[in-house]
Amino acid sequence: MSPVPGSGLAKGLAVTLRTMTRKTVTEQYPDTQPDLPPRTRGVIGLFEENCTVCMLCARECPDWCIYIDSHKETVPAAAPGGRERSRNVLDRFAIDFSLCMYCGICIEVCPFDALFWSPEFEYAETDIRDLTHERDKLREWMWTVPAPPALDPGAEEPKELAAARKTADKLAAQQQAEQAAQAEQTAPAEPKEGES
Repeated sequence: MSPVPGSGLAKGLAVTLRTMTRKTVTEQYPDTQPDLPPRTRGVIGLFEENCTVCMLCARECPDWCIYIDSHKETVPAAAPGGRERSRNVLDRFAIDFSLCMYCGICIEVCPFDALFWSPEFEYAETDIRDLTHERDKLREWMWTVPAPPALDPGAEEPKELAAARKTADKLAAQQQAEQAAQAEQTAPAEPKEGES
């Protein structure tokens, strides 16, 4: 049995009419900014104060798109008779986003929390060489990094915070005991009963 001529066209028009009456799901991007998930992977930001130039991020990067230069500086001894120390000083930290595949390995392996995901994704350039962001540009992205999500109300307190709180409580108790001892020493002695 052969199909009725024009039935395919009628089915196509029926689909068109059905979809014309529904609300559109397409957002007009430049005019309407998208609602991004909380920890969106956009661009990588550098918190330079935490960077110790350990080079782990550059070594673990599968694309070799992280460039780090540094030099050693001698730090004088903290106490008299101590020895001088040397430390690495960051000269250059750059990420070539034309090579980066946004895998996040550099952020995961950083032991000092110097790299973070920023939700910013609008950083297109007309020249590919401008996609290599130096440390000044990477530092600017840090202002867009959202705060970490809050702990669940029933979650256990992190060990580091518990240890810090315990140490702070001990110091506060010691200070109170010292203040009480000083108050006893400076207070005038009260005469006992029967003494004049």
